Amino acid sequence: MLYRIAADTVLVLHLAFILFVLFGGLLVAWKRGFLALHLPAVAWGVFVELSGRFCPLTGVENALRGLAGEAGYEAGFIEHHLLPLIYPAWLSIPVQYALAAVVVVVNGSIYGALLWRRRRRSGAGR
Repeated sequence: MLYRIAADTVLVLHLAFILFVLFGGLLVAWKRGFLALHLPAVAWGVFVELSGRFCPLTGVENALRGLAGEAGYEAGFIEHHLLPLIYPAWLSIPVQYALAAVVVVVNGSIYGALLWRRRRRSGAGR
């Protein structure tokens, strides 16, 4: 029972990390201190998607599920938990590239808007 709770906790943390990678720029807009955490998280998320590797959290979750007597899964977190909800079952390399592009575009848009707003404010004070 304890291992299953731990595996479910890792699952929730994994989802939280993915959401942070995708939308963490909004936290940076609120508090600049998040920048030091968010940029490396984005780099890691893009690396994992483009390299085809699994996030280590997937291995931790599967190991805990094994200790709990449950079957783990062979695919990565996104493929196992999120893609069945959002995308068809036929995950391919181009879809993974598209997911990485979404992360870059969303965060590029957020950071671009922040820079534009900052420059606009500094130009208005002249």
